[in-house]
Amino acid sequence: MKILLIGRQGQVAYELRRTLACLGEVVALDRQTSIRADLADLQSLRDAVNQIQPELIVNAGAYTAVDKAEQDTELAFRVNGEAPGVLAEAARAVDAGLIHYSTDYVFPGDADTAYVETDAIGPLSAYGKSKLAGEEAIRQVGVPHLILRTAWVYGRRGQNFLLTMLRLMRERESLRVVADQHGAPTWSRMIAEATALLVARTTYEGRFEPAESGGTYHLTCGGRTTWYGFAAKIREMGLAQGLLPETCAKLEAIPTSGYPTPAHRPAFSVLSNQKLLDEFELALPDWEDGLALCLEEMRG
Repeated sequence: MKILLIGRQGQVAYELRRTLACLGEVVALDRQTSIRADLADLQSLRDAVNQIQPELIVNAGAYTAVDKAEQDTELAFRVNGEAPGVLAEAARAVDAGLIHYSTDYVFPGDADTAYVETDAIGPLSAYGKSKLAGEEAIRQVGVPHLILRTAWVYGRRGQNFLLTMLRLMRERESLRVVADQHGAPTWSRMIAEATALLVARTTYEGRFEPAESGGTYHLTCGGRTTWYGFAAKIREMGLAQGLLPETCAKLEAIPTSGYPTPAHRPAFSVLSNQKLLDEFELALPDWEDGLALCLEEMRG
């Protein structure tokens, strides 16, 4: 099958270029490629799909500057809210399917047990609202699709918590890290590998055909922690792997109120992956195991 991958250099998109390659021809586009696919330029998306004529579109691009989205709301909604709907319409026009990534930020964060796909949504930030708008736009079109909600994504590329912590731990004597927001750190490589498995299990004779036109699934590593817990494990494993010096920064746990940001973050955004396990027999490892594998690869 021919797969159109929107995004090339992002954390998940970069990994998808490799994991999807075994399933067919992958054409990875962004706003800098000769065939442009700019999520902020909706017509470029229509033109790209029409020119490539894929059987499957995987949208791994997004506006991810959570705090900046509070002021840059129009662009965030165009990229995260409108563009997915345009891709869904373009997919339907060429008889293709669509895979799209969403976020834990669609939930309000007031739960005390892991969110399931049918729980009430209630995003607190412009970013979360824009991502929810994208989900709804895809569902409204009715194209065969999978919407994969993930969370706390990190990897070896781009801007993410892991790379930021490793850098700051080398540069500073101490770091203050929020300890009252709960989630499950998820390695971008594992998201990409799981996506490839999902494509393989929903493709029949070269056609992407998820059951009942598709659905929404949570896709994160198992377990739960806080940003402080994540940072502490990065420090512990980083020292053990020789990625950090013995003189690296000490950590101090602080409440969210001690690190104010323009956008409100959900205090609890652990996602249940049970639906994915039940329907596809697919589950990612515990977040600590994922982090250990990522750091081992970084060590080389």
